[in-house]
Amino acid sequence: MATKSMCETYICVKNEDEAKYVADFILSADEGDEDAKKAFMEKFGKACSSHFDPHKHLKKIGLANQTTMYKKETRAIGQLLQKTMMSKYGPDLINDHYYEFDTICDATQVRQDAVDELCNMHDDPSKPDLDFILVVGGFDSSNTAHLLEIPQMRGVRSYHINTAECISGENTIKHRLVNGDVVDSAPLLEDEMLWETNEKGEKTKKLLRVGVTSGASTPDKEVQDALGRIMLLTNVLHSNSKEEVTP
Repeated sequence: MATKSMCETYICVKNEDEAKYVADFILSADEGDEDAKKAFMEKFGKACSSHFDPHKHLKKIGLANQTTMYKKETRAIGQLLQKTMMSKYGPDLINDHYYEFDTICDATQVRQDAVDELCNMHDDPSKPDLDFILVVGGFDSSNTAHLLEIPQMRGVRSYHINTAECISGENTIKHRLVNGDVVDSAPLLEDEMLWETNEKGEKTKKLLRVGVTSGASTPDKEVQDALGRIMLLTNVLHSNSKEEVTP
């Protein structure tokens, strides 16, 4: 889960499931268990240093993370490994066997916290729901991709675009999915986002509610341009309604 260019001995795990596999090996594999070692290396052989020996090198662990890693997952992995080493060696010796480095970028943390807060607002019954969250940033940006994962995991509609041009005047959006695929979806703005019915049963224009965030290196202008396109599209769709509308 961390860049390895500065490490002589290392193992990289991609997620919490792989970290659990490592933790299980630490707790259950006997020192001379060659079958367990073989299975371990078959799984992580391409993700560790060439001389890595799990029986030897998992006795003392230093945890570092990719600077753009989703911090909640990083925290969960850290707690798992700390608990594992404490179970293995006891609380009095934990500092001899486990150390954690905080390497998440401050700008990334701020953005992740902000998206979490947007999701909290969406889930708060006392506040209006967000129609969707827009994430703006490069499709190859790791920190931007992690920002998309947060609302996706919370069940909040969200889109990751790399430029304002991803939003078309035809009410479609070109966006990146969590799995990395880039797709076109339509409509971006659905009728329920644009219209509501008042107490008299009249159809009225509805205020669009969009949460927005961006990657750490995304220019502010790109975000402003994207929001401008959404505002323009909203106005066009409101104006094009053929039904009688109460202003």
